[in-house]
Amino acid sequence: MAQDYFLGVDVGSASVRAGVYDAQGTRLAFAVEPITQFRPGGERVEHASSEIWQQVCAVVNTALDKAGIDRRAVRSLGFDATCSLVAVDAAGHGVAVSPEGNAAHDTIMWMDHRAGAEAACINQTGDEALQYVGGEVSLEMQLPKVLWLKTHLPERYRQVHRFFDLADFLVWKATGQDAASLCTLTCKWNYLAHEQRFSESLLAAVGLGDLPEKLPATVLEVGARSGTLTPQAADALGLSLQVVVAAGMIDAHAGGLALLGAQPDATLALISGTSNCHMLANREKVMTPGVWGPYWSAMLPGWWLTEGGQSAAGALVDWTLHQQGGSVHLTEQAAAQQCHPVELVNRWVAQLEQREPFPTRHLHVLADHHGNRSPRAQPDARGSVSGLTLERGEPALARLYLATLQAIAYGTRHIMEVMAASGHRVTRLVMCGGATRNPLWLREYADITGCDIQLVSDDDPVTLGAAITGAAAGGYWPDITAACAAMVRPERVIAANVTKKAFHDQKYRAYLAMYDQQQALNTLMR
Repeated sequence: MAQDYFLGVDVGSASVRAGVYDAQGTRLAFAVEPITQFRPGGERVEHASSEIWQQVCAVVNTALDKAGIDRRAVRSLGFDATCSLVAVDAAGHGVAVSPEGNAAHDTIMWMDHRAGAEAACINQTGDEALQYVGGEVSLEMQLPKVLWLKTHLPERYRQVHRFFDLADFLVWKATGQDAASLCTLTCKWNYLAHEQRFSESLLAAVGLGDLPEKLPATVLEVGARSGTLTPQAADALGLSLQVVVAAGMIDAHAGGLALLGAQPDATLALISGTSNCHMLANREKVMTPGVWGPYWSAMLPGWWLTEGGQSAAGALVDWTLHQQGGSVHLTEQAAAQQCHPVELVNRWVAQLEQREPFPTRHLHVLADHHGNRSPRAQPDARGSVSGLTLERGEPALARLYLATLQAIAYGTRHIMEVMAASGHRVTRLVMCGGATRNPLWLREYADITGCDIQLVSDDDPVTLGAAITGAAAGGYWPDITAACAAMVRPERVIAANVTKKAFHDQKYRAYLAMYDQQQALNTLMR
């Protein structure tokens, strides 16, 4: 019997990844290609969609070559991507999203924070639709960014024929189908999926009454079939015209699908990366202040999705390691010892802990360097460090690094506690992403949340999640739940160390107090 294969493509913040899988979720090959972040100034961060598509084609071909399979046996393709905003004119060409006017830069990245005033304007309406984003829209969502374009670049706004979430753009490039995913539209565009509508009152109040005309009219559920490849896409990807393409997903949600799809009840999925996303599925509609959602069927059909998040996680760790004077030494030493810098700094932490049971007892970090997405919903929040000394060198860098890992984990604990206070039940924590490749960080997450952490067999469940959507869309499995059950396998468990509970309980109180202190300083300096 001929073997069938399934492709998953994941477009992250800095790279494109592709995985080739069989029907049991075993990965045959994996490939990565970089993409560029353009930073024209301020808090603007952009992509070029043409470069992204070029790298998608390259990474798919590389992965297929590595797999060594008959390409005609590839049955389906699933895309996921960051929730970045792509602007396209009627001819299908990109529209520049910055005053500089470079048409290639047609994509506002998810992490772009230009639209703070526009987010505030939307929130001032108090519209009922805002109940489904924790009470306030984030400046990282799409309505504030679109409003920024209409306000600051009205001529460009008029040129736009279609606004796409990046995942939907990729599906459009692959199939030519003018459709949006229920995942992207609900989670990032304030679409009320449970009522199959936008809030007309909200759009009218902020001057975006014409926006629905600039969005795809067709809305597809997760795991739905979008179409098959166009001749141009099939040629560029090296695939047959019969390959089925699934509706797109946001990257974190594809990871959440893989982690939660087969066993969603009372389980929190933590998808770690540049930022962190916390996914929780519920049969009932539960509102949680400061936490996005609930979103109907946005990740799992028939389930409400609640989504917490931290705007800087892996990005904050990288920033921390490169801000200290020891960063050059770390890089040089890692190269000399032929290991990753994180592996080396973890050794330095281990050496610290041999001398001091709790090296960060008096060093505290507030991890709001890029704002607080959840549960404070404060994009203007700032990070801080308390307890610095004149310590230098490897111990100083290791201590600050450990305190930063802990701070991000305390932020996750805060989100979990707010969810629980609203009526959510969490008995299990599952994780994927960059943090799962760092044993020290995994240890801190387990000890700080008090939860054992379940990992899965594939070390990139986000790409696997994309492949799962394709397997369901192509009809190999009857639905998403069946596809997840067949293609995702639990692996090891990281156990929480209960002997550290008292220390982390006390340090968590310090973490919460630091936010109040930071707010007091902000008030003082107004």
